[in-house]
Amino acid sequence: MSKSNELAEMKQSLHELVGEAENLEGFAGYVEAAESPGALDTKTKELMSLAVGCAARCEHCVLWHLDGALEAGATREEVIETLEVAVLMGGGPAMTYAIEAYEILEELDAEKDA
Repeated sequence: MSKSNELAEMKQSLHELVGEAENLEGFAGYVEAAESPGALDTKTKELMSLAVGCAARCEHCVLWHLDGALEAGATREEVIETLEVAVLMGGGPAMTYAIEAYEILEELDAEKDA
């Protein structure tokens, strides 16, 4: 399954879960508010979340926030630099998730160019 399809399925499942689990609505609202522009713009917040996702070894977080960063206008260079910081903070384990993020970036770039 392509990463774009995987992401679409994740978004649909999240929407369905939040629709059935009332207690998650508040958290979903918090996430939306936290990712909205403030002192930091959305792109910066998504890049930060990508770095934390790598350092925390959360594969789905990496996919979700890489997509969010790109949607918010992050460049390839900004994503690569973010992955460098993630590895700096997370060490070897974060490197494996940085590789995953890089592979996703490559796939999304190829899909965009197709």
